[in-house]
Amino acid sequence: MPPQYTPPMPYALGIIGAGNMAEAIARGILNKQVLRPSDMIAADTATARRELFANELKIKSLDDNAAVAGDANTILLSVKPQHMAAALAAIAPVMSPKTLIVSIAAGISTAFIEKHLGDGKKWRVIRTMPNTPMLVGEGMVAMAAGTHATREDLAAARKLFEAAAEVIEVAEDKMDTVTAVSGSGPAYFFLLVEQMMRAAQELGMTPEQAKLLATKTAAGAARMLATSADAPDVLRRKVTSPGGTTEAAITHMTKQNWPQITVDAIKAAERRGKELGQ
Repeated sequence: MPPQYTPPMPYALGIIGAGNMAEAIARGILNKQVLRPSDMIAADTATARRELFANELKIKSLDDNAAVAGDANTILLSVKPQHMAAALAAIAPVMSPKTLIVSIAAGISTAFIEKHLGDGKKWRVIRTMPNTPMLVGEGMVAMAAGTHATREDLAAARKLFEAAAEVIEVAEDKMDTVTAVSGSGPAYFFLLVEQMMRAAQELGMTPEQAKLLATKTAAGAARMLATSADAPDVLRRKVTSPGGTTEAAITHMTKQNWPQITVDAIKAAERRGKELGQ
């Protein structure tokens, strides 16, 4: 008996969980014309998120995860880690191993997804960790393949993210480190800029002046890091004249153990990532 013909799914990409990160990914895909709005469909329980996807991105949006999962060739899993098991149980009955599953959930392993989709099938899962600078085309994404994912699957996932991010492949046991460094990293950076703005205002600058001083300095420093052959410590030393103002600030930070606090904070984020996957 000849194999039964399976017609192609009507959508190239189905998004389960239309949150901020999914929005960043979708905008990157649309901006670089990797897919059209009509090639995508999204699901979210929040009316506001569905309306944003439908009205701003022109992507059809539903409140039914299963309806989306059964209608797309590739699924982007963008639900919160603590909701992942329930989400997988709901969509598993309408999916087949032919569907490529790309997860962006922190701490959730490919083995966890394979297990909760169930039935002992060879689910093709790619675990990824993007970050929010994808919204401005400056994202960072790491990805790791599950047991049954192929090189072609990795290439397909890479295509979704490369529209707005640099993409690297890592071993899956390094994904919690990626989450702690680049996934959560923008928040650390924003916190530093917040405090620079606060200090400027306490020293007499207007809020507008403080924002411009801090944000333009941060953007310029980031650009130098990205384009210079010098390592960060070399660039730092070039700004730090002996006995000068920068040295006064760096000396204070060091005495307060700020460098080690930062390292310890990132390690705390990495530990939390492991906890989320248990």
